[in-house]
Amino acid sequence: MLETLAAHLDSVAALAPTWGLAFIFVFMAVESSFIPFPSEVVMIPAGFLAARGELGAGPPVLSLVAAVAAGVAGSIAGAYANYYLALLAGKPFLEKYGKWFFIKPEPLARACEVFNRYGAATTFVCRLVPVIRQLISIPAGVAKMPIGSFTLFTGLGAGLWTAVLALVGWWLGRTAGDISYLELCTKGKTIAIANLPWVILGAAALAAGYLLASKLAMGKKRAA
Repeated sequence: MLETLAAHLDSVAALAPTWGLAFIFVFMAVESSFIPFPSEVVMIPAGFLAARGELGAGPPVLSLVAAVAAGVAGSIAGAYANYYLALLAGKPFLEKYGKWFFIKPEPLARACEVFNRYGAATTFVCRLVPVIRQLISIPAGVAKMPIGSFTLFTGLGAGLWTAVLALVGWWLGRTAGDISYLELCTKGKTIAIANLPWVILGAAALAAGYLLASKLAMGKKRAA
């Protein structure tokens, strides 16, 4: 899929000065929903175009920030689609008919298992984990997780992931010279995946710190 989509990026990039941020929002909303779509072909070129002043959102640094913001907003919008689908339809419906929404039983079961075991903070950490990244919104909807907490954790996780990809694209935009979009996406994805374990480890440490602080705060309330 990466190769097929990257082949069409030349025509999309030509419209980036006018529609770049709108494209980022729409494509990241699709990526964050139940429709299979790689975020690498969105955020890595976005960072690349921002670095070269071709995104049309102002100076390069401002363009990078705007690209990440649009990516986060799109990711949250797509996550809402999964959340409300699960909230309204329920888990039995998705287990039976999920294949019509590109939701496979095994990844869905894994996402539900992770959410049930570790709780709301998984909507933050799992935004960095391939395959589960999109599906973690579904058990959150099934469990009727408060929409405010869901939005916060999803936004933080999506923000971290989109920032990593955009920064990879930014670095390649500053250092790579002439490069095709297929090469850009392939090389950028390799760099992102190579550093992903460290990003996940950091996110897990933050989530663990949050859970520990929450337990301590609840313990103090009960003691009081």
